Order: sequence, then C-alpha cells, then structure tokens
Amino acid sequence: MSSRRRRREWPKVGELVIATVHRITDYGAYVLLDEYGDKEGLLHISEISSSWVRNIRDWVREGQKVVLKVIRVNPRRGHIDLSLRRVSEVEKRNKFLEWKRARRARSILATAANRLNVPAEEVINAVWDRLENEFGEVLAGLEAVAEEGADFLIKLGVPEHIAKAVAEVAQERMRKKEVKIAGILTLTSPAPDGVNRIKKALLEAESSCPSPAKANIYAIGAPRYRVEIIADDYKMAERALKAVAEKALEVIRQLGGQGSFEREEK
Repeated sequence: MSSRRRRREWPKVGELVIATVHRITDYGAYVLLDEYGDKEGLLHISEISSSWVRNIRDWVREGQKVVLKVIRVNPRRGHIDLSLRRVSEVEKRNKFLEWKRARRARSILATAANRLNVPAEEVINAVWDRLENEFGEVLAGLEAVAEEGADFLIKLGVPEHIAKAVAEVAQERMRKKEVKIAGILTLTSPAPDGVNRIKKALLEAESSCPSPAKANIYAIGAPRYRVEIIADDYKMAERALKAVAEKALEVIRQLGGQGSFEREEK
C-alpha cells in the first residue's frame, strides 16, 4: 500500500481492496474500505458468486475481512460498487499478504514516531516512498534497515533523527529468531599426546561448521564434549550439527583414536 494510495481519497475501478463487512441486507452487504478511511461500499448479491446465492450469510458475515474488486466509483454520490466473484483465490491471497505486510510496516513506523513524540504521518511520509521505490514494498526495506542500521536510511535522504528511531524499532521487531540444537561427542585417544589429538579434532570440527550457522564445542567432562549449533532455522542447524560431528569423528580416527556422537534431545 503506497503512500500515494493512502493519500488518494477514492479507489480506482479494477483495484483490489480490503474491506470489513459492516451490514448485511437481503440485496447485498455494505462494507467499510479499510484502506480508504472506512468509506462505505456495496457488495451487491449479484456480485457475491457466479452461482446462485440463497443466503448471503453463507458467503460473508458481519466483521469479516474480505478482498473485493472495485467495479464502479461515483465520488459525487459517494457510491462504491464492489465484487467478490471477480476476485480469484490467487488475487485474494496476494492482496491479504500485501495488506498484512503494509500494516506491519506502518506499525513499525508509527512506533518510531511515538518514540520521537511526533505524528505518525511525519515518519511515514519521510520513509515510505523512499523504501518503496528502492525495494518495491516498505516492509522489505525495513528488513534491510534492521540488518544495516540507520545509515541505510540516511543515504536514502531520511533525516537522521527519524532514521535512527526507525532503525532501532526495526531491529527490535524484525530481528531474526535463532534456533539452537546440540549433541554429545565422545572422543578418546590412547596416544601419549592424546589430549592434543582430541583438541585438534575438536578445532577442525568447529571450523568445519557451514556458514551462516555457528558451532561451539566445550568439555562437559572428558571424554565427553558438547557440540552446540546456532542457526537461523532447524534445517540449517541439523545440517551443521551433522557436518561438525562427522568431521570430529573423521579426524580423531585418522589420529588413531575413537569416537561416537549422540544427538541431544530437548
């Protein structure tokens, strides 16, 4: 939802809109357009479905959010006619996703404005178009801001005090969640310098962890060592844990020792 759309007073014919069902009658449903200041529109019974509609409430209910297509607009009379049957499932899914992401972006900017003690529109107007032009949508831009910090916004021409506030909120609200998994390595070596050989196996194992996952190995009481993996998701974490454990076992066996690995369950 661009700032230009938010400033436009009336929707355009053919546009998809998010609406909340407000009132149901025998001939259709009156809805409020969420993106246009809750302007009222009519979803006529003939535009609900291509098949026969006996009971409108079988299709929509009061308070329900729906994606509708604008088929007629008359600003002079204040009329907006809408259609449900002309919206495909793909259009519905994409519009809801776009709307939810725009709402989340607006919430982040509004929180930044609250911290600055300024109107939300002041921050939105300073940031929205710049990020949308750069990324195609604002939330994608805020994801980049969360990673790169305020300087990213400053380079786009956002005032420094606003850039810092937005970056702070974005980093708090959009920080990637990490997953952590672990396992136990048991390594032994009968050699006189067995301790050094085990240390070598552990160091090589730790350095073999595939990026961007991270591995930490520490003793929990010889000959047992805990391998802890931190990654962005479980699939990556499991792959990294397997690689680290296999490397440790490979190296210790090459050095004349023995080892085993056991996945630690939660």
